[in-house]
Amino acid sequence: MSDAFSLFERIARGARNIGQPTAIESRGVHPFDERNIHPDITSVSLKLFDDGHYAQATFEAFKYIDNQVKAISGIEETGFSLMMNAFNETIPKIKLTDLKTMSDKDEQKGFRYVFAGTMSGIRNPRGHDNRVDPIDLCLDHLSVASVLLRTLEARKTP
Repeated sequence: MSDAFSLFERIARGARNIGQPTAIESRGVHPFDERNIHPDITSVSLKLFDDGHYAQATFEAFKYIDNQVKAISGIEETGFSLMMNAFNETIPKIKLTDLKTMSDKDEQKGFRYVFAGTMSGIRNPRGHDNRVDPIDLCLDHLSVASVLLRTLEARKTP
């Protein structure tokens, strides 16, 4: 039953856009370029996105961020708890700011919750449920993922 359903789903997804212009054809430029999606996010999400697997494209982008934070921080956790520990404003494994002023500490704390929140609110539902996301929601999620990845790249330490 599972194999038959998987085959049906693959055929149905492939056939749903027959005769419709692709995102690139209808806009003249790929939506990833319009949104300035980070190249590393593009590498894990583009094919899924172009094939209409928007929820999976989102999931893979946030899984990539999770793996990057894990590698940089050395913390062997995932998701919400990884982000809360990695970006802790008191004893951070990853410093996004100098943590010298109250503003620096607030920014670190804010991004701690943004990183953690995206794992719980965006990544996890797509990892545990069979979701079908619309294209614009996917692009919004990938834009957020790009902001987070660029923030991670601009970190102070390590």
